[in-house]
Amino acid sequence: MIILYTPEGGETQHLDAGRLRASEIQIIERTADARWQDVQQGMKNGDINAVRSVAFVIKKRTEPSLRLAAFDPFEDEVQVKLDLRETRGYIQWALGRYASDPEGLEGAYEEIRDASIDPDAFDKILTEETAPKDPAPQPEPEPTPASASE
Repeated sequence: MIILYTPEGGETQHLDAGRLRASEIQIIERTADARWQDVQQGMKNGDINAVRSVAFVIKKRTEPSLRLAAFDPFEDEVQVKLDLRETRGYIQWALGRYASDPEGLEGAYEEIRDASIDPDAFDKILTEETAPKDPAPQPEPEPTPASASE
């Protein structure tokens, strides 16, 4: 997941929560007062405590002296987006879940596109995932031994 943090009057910062160290996850768990799995689910649901806790720990990489009390963004200053790996995973999930429901599939695609960090990349991934797959190559037939009469 990518957290977009746009402080009032400032530039948007992309905080990549897709790869965290174990020590960072432990700090996030203590900060959020929740298990990592619950924090991850909270991020998906836009839970401000989860988002703030993860964003805080990522920001500490470049600002080691940052204190939680000093990192108090307004709710509309943080937004969670899917990274490209997650976007591909959700597209694959939707293809399986809504295989026989075109309307449901289209609705899922709209939600995934909106949640993706890069809508253009979403379109490319969707094209790749829905393109007809080449069937597995068939083995060459083994030549038959020449008959004894030839």
